[in-house]
Amino acid sequence: MKYIWQHQNWNSFSWDSHQLLPLLSKARRTQGEILSRGKAFGERLTSQAQAEVLVEEAVKTSAIEGEILNRDLVRSSVARHLGLSYAGLGEVDRHIDGLVEVLLDATRNYKKPLNAERFFSWHAALFPTGYSGLSKIRVGKWRNNPMQVVSGPMERHKVHYEASPSEQVAQEMGQFLLWFKKSQGSTEGFLRSAIAHFWFVVIHPFDDGNGRIARVLTDMALAQDEGIPVRFYSLSSQIMEERKMYYDVLEKVSKGNGDITPWLVWFLGCLIRAMERSQTIIGKVIVKAEFWQKHSQTIINERQRKIINRLLDTGKGEFQGGLSTRKYVSLAKVSRATAYREITDLVKKGVLRLLKGRGRSAAYDMGLGKNE
Repeated sequence: MKYIWQHQNWNSFSWDSHQLLPLLSKARRTQGEILSRGKAFGERLTSQAQAEVLVEEAVKTSAIEGEILNRDLVRSSVARHLGLSYAGLGEVDRHIDGLVEVLLDATRNYKKPLNAERFFSWHAALFPTGYSGLSKIRVGKWRNNPMQVVSGPMERHKVHYEASPSEQVAQEMGQFLLWFKKSQGSTEGFLRSAIAHFWFVVIHPFDDGNGRIARVLTDMALAQDEGIPVRFYSLSSQIMEERKMYYDVLEKVSKGNGDITPWLVWFLGCLIRAMERSQTIIGKVIVKAEFWQKHSQTIINERQRKIINRLLDTGKGEFQGGLSTRKYVSLAKVSRATAYREITDLVKKGVLRLLKGRGRSAAYDMGLGKNE
């Protein structure tokens, strides 16, 4: 078996256009619908929609690699960078802040040239301490060690992929960067995004963080295709939902001879599903805006406002187990008596409603009005 990079002219990729055309057509239609909806947003809603997508992207691109981020800390970092209110969301984590900065740089500054130094700055931002877990890594530089993607315990681990020798990385990345520059405008935008992702993963130029940077790179290519600095959908969120297939198809095609049709077919399908799913993410923004417009004259204290925003950000009916007095105490940092009094007040005002069938363990969710 040969890995794709062991073939001569391995990056002269080929594909079956007949299999891709229907998917490209559907992807463009879905993209058009999302961008049209986005244009109808005012500046404030656009910023809030961007924030929701960024939070989702940051949380899920890390989760794909098995790293679980605190969503509130991610939301705090995103809010600070976008100039939105972040009261009560907690302090910013340096590691999370670096990831958010990279995601924003790739999309906000999509017109700026991509070069080795920019890749190095992204990598350094992802690993501000110079460590990946307990292991010290080479930060802001191409790797100088062999690279294998493995799984399972050390004594019987499985090698899924082995990247090219480290002495070839600089040259291969030089070829990649030249293609990335020349291909803009000459290669179909969605295909260019997919090729860029795959090509970067094949090279695996860093000691760690290659998957996250590949997805950041993909976001940048998509922003270049759409010509706007705002993302209205999260590809990483959908990849997380299909993580096994994501890794399986990457492994299969990286062991092929240069025909990347299976990867392109899966990528376009995943992209379509990500755009369709964006209605859920952006829908929360619209619900939140409509809620506060409806309750603009309702007297609500800052603690109650924090809890309400937490429920709205989670999504109606999606707060695990509903809001209980105990959870209110924990989130608002108040006594049980105060929590009960403030919840009762919100129920009377039609902001919260009691969930049925909970017996003595009362729990609440967002209400639509006093008569719900």
